[in-house]
Amino acid sequence: MSSEFIFRIVGAILTAIGGAFLGSSIARYLRVAQEAYVIVFILLGFLVGLILTPYITIRPLRAASNRLAKMPAERLIAIVLGLFIGLVAAALLSLPLALLGSPFRQILPLVAAGVLCYLSVVILVSRQNDLQAFFSGLRVPMIPTASEHSATADGNDQFILLDTSVIIDGRIADISKTGFIRATLLIPNFILSELQHIADSADPLRRGRGRLGLEVLTQLQNETPLPTQITDMDVSEVRDADSKLVALARHLHCPIMTNDYNLNRVAELQGVSVLNINDLANAVKITSLPGEELKVKIIQEGRESDQGVGFLQDGTMVVVEDGRSLINKTLNVTVTKVLQTSAGRMIFAKP
Repeated sequence: MSSEFIFRIVGAILTAIGGAFLGSSIARYLRVAQEAYVIVFILLGFLVGLILTPYITIRPLRAASNRLAKMPAERLIAIVLGLFIGLVAAALLSLPLALLGSPFRQILPLVAAGVLCYLSVVILVSRQNDLQAFFSGLRVPMIPTASEHSATADGNDQFILLDTSVIIDGRIADISKTGFIRATLLIPNFILSELQHIADSADPLRRGRGRLGLEVLTQLQNETPLPTQITDMDVSEVRDADSKLVALARHLHCPIMTNDYNLNRVAELQGVSVLNINDLANAVKITSLPGEELKVKIIQEGRESDQGVGFLQDGTMVVVEDGRSLINKTLNVTVTKVLQTSAGRMIFAKP
C-alpha cells in the first residue's frame, strides 16, 4: 500500500468530518433537518479529500524534495543563509515593533519576518558566486613548491570547463580514466540545458548525439576517477552559451575543453586557455619519418592521378604515389614526406 493511498484515505476521513460539521452548521442556519445535509456534506467532503489530498500534501513535498536534490550546493547554502539572516534581523526588529499598539504589535513582526527573509534570500542567491568566492578566499593558503608555483602562475588548474561539443564527442570519458587529467571537470547548467535541448531535438541524428552526451555525463560522474561537478554559475551579461563559457572561464581563470574550432579561436583571442581533444589526438599519433616503411591497405583513389589512399590504425591518411592500380591491396610503402595540417597528420609514400 503506497504512501499516497494512505494520505488519500486520511485526508478523505478528515474532510468528511469537516463536511459533517459544515453540513450541520448550514442546516441550523437554514433551520431545516440536519440529517440530509450532514450525509450529503460527509460524502462530498470524503470525495474532495480523496481527490485533492495528494495535491496539497505528498506531491508538493515530493516535488520540493526532488528540486532540493537537484539544486546546486552553492544555491542551497545561499538560501539557508538568507533565511537565517532574515530571521535574525526580524527578531531584532520585533523588539521595537512590540511596543506599538494593537493590532500592529501582532501583525507587523510577522510581516517584517516574511519581507526580510525574502529579501535576504533573493540578495544572497543573486550573489551566490561572490559568496562562494568570498568563502574560498578565507581558506588558509598552502605555500606552493617551485614546480607548483610555475604550474599555477598562469591560471587555475583546479577546474576545467567542458563545452557541449567535447561532451557529445565522448572521448573525454576515456581520457579521464587514464589519469592524465587531474582537475575537476566543471559543467555549467547552461551547457547542460543546451545538451538537453539537443537531446529533445526533432532531428534523429541530432537527438542521438544529445542522448550520447547525456550518457557521457553519467559515465563521468559514476565511472571515472575525476570529480565532476554541475554548477549553477552563470554570466547574465551575455546570452549565447559559447560567450557565457568564455566569460566564466575568464572569471574562474581556468581552461576550456572543447572541439569547437570557432570557440577555440574566440577563447584564445580573449586570453583563455583551450584544451582541444583533436589536438591531443593528433599529438599522440605515431610519428613516421621519411624513409620508414609502413604496411597499409589502399582503399580508394586519391585526388591526383595515379594516387591511392589508405589509412593507418590511428586514422592517419596515407597517400601512395602510383597506388591507383593497387586499390584493395595491402602492401609495404616507404614514407617520402609527412605533412601536419589542422585536420591532422598526412603521410605521403610510394610502394
